[in-house]
Amino acid sequence: MNVDILWSKFLDEVKDDLTSLSFDTWFKDTELYKLNNGKAYIIVPMPIHKKHLADNYSDLILNHLNHITGTNFELVFLLREEIEEEVEEDAPLEEEIIHQSMESVGVPHEQAQSNLKSKYTFDNFIVGNSNKFAHAAALSVAENPGNMYNPLFIYGNSGLGKTHLMHAIGNYITNNSNRRVLYVTSDQFIQDFIGINKKDEKGTNFNYVDFFKNKYRNIDVLIIDDIQFLGGATQTQQEFFHTFNTLYNDSKQIIISSDRSPDDLKLLEDRLRTRFCWGLTVNIFPPDFALRTEILKKKIIAGNFEKEIPDDVVEYIASNIGTDVRQLEGSITRLIAYSTIMGGAEITLDLAIEALKDFISKGMSEKNDIHRIQKIVSEYFQISVEDIRSKKRSSNISFPRQIAMYLCRTMTNESFPKIGTEFGGKDHTTVMHSVEKIEKEIKMNKDLANIIEKLKKDIGIVQK
Repeated sequence: MNVDILWSKFLDEVKDDLTSLSFDTWFKDTELYKLNNGKAYIIVPMPIHKKHLADNYSDLILNHLNHITGTNFELVFLLREEIEEEVEEDAPLEEEIIHQSMESVGVPHEQAQSNLKSKYTFDNFIVGNSNKFAHAAALSVAENPGNMYNPLFIYGNSGLGKTHLMHAIGNYITNNSNRRVLYVTSDQFIQDFIGINKKDEKGTNFNYVDFFKNKYRNIDVLIIDDIQFLGGATQTQQEFFHTFNTLYNDSKQIIISSDRSPDDLKLLEDRLRTRFCWGLTVNIFPPDFALRTEILKKKIIAGNFEKEIPDDVVEYIASNIGTDVRQLEGSITRLIAYSTIMGGAEITLDLAIEALKDFISKGMSEKNDIHRIQKIVSEYFQISVEDIRSKKRSSNISFPRQIAMYLCRTMTNESFPKIGTEFGGKDHTTVMHSVEKIEKEIKMNKDLANIIEKLKKDIGIVQK
């Protein structure tokens, strides 16, 4: 049987045994490379898949392969680049033979006092290139808490989805097991620790100490948000150190978030920062244009708004509002409200520009060098900034756009992807092509070279 047909049949079968979330995350992008000498070589998209599939789904995979082929196999998980290396260098394949079976899942149990927000789940977490690894790591922990990546440390700027992922892990665990989950912020942990010093009616603090230890140590999963705020609270750090050790030694899952990496948490004790790195540290990066667009579209669908929001408006918002997910979602709410206030006006690009001008001016002011370049180039060629950022391909717009991209690349420190984002979400290869084209034109066209020099003087920013 052809390996592609075989694997297609395998995926159809295994899909029935999994939730759509687990299937899409762990199996959807896998391929069967070959069956050889009793081994099944399976291509996976990321290193995290190799370990997670081996540790959690080996029996499932082997049972289905045996059902389809009538043969027992050893499993070897490979990244695509490892296969390419084998072809180029004739190097032996790295074998990863499976020995562990999947741990059984407990009875679903509603966990009181977990502080979890049910609205945050894996199903409504929008995955893109910037958060794909963090999402896979979080789901891996949720499916096998205490055994996979302990602790899990998630870091990134505010508004990128750290808290959403942490609640999603907690909700997944409580819905699929009887484990006790607790979500708290570091501020809540500090307040509870301060409470230890309170005295009861007998003049002792034993009740408060017992309450604290029961709350934080008699659990299976501790999720603590914004750990950076423990900085400076020396005694609280000491207590968290002991809490961490107790949970870790009992194989209880610990999940931590911060706005910076463990190495950058200079106000925390070294012994804490070291422990944060014992498991897996993952970074959530700012969403790219494609992911920002997807977030906006999902927000629009979920809002079930009466008025349609055109694609050019969505692209305008995705290009201009920045990378904070909360601010992106807030821009839709603001736009709908503005339309209502204006007597139910049709939502157009012009209306969006007017409604969101305050939003944009806060984070995307003219001090932004790219915007300054766009403005000056547009004025010189007598077109609008909206034209230069649009998808229009007429020569009177596309050529000035290429010049603007060239100037952005040569006069700022911005990357090709960043420049592409600022030009309505253009791919970085489009920017590279534009820069190369103008560089060649300048050498052959003296008039164009003079125009470029004039624009540079008008722009007047410090060149890199």
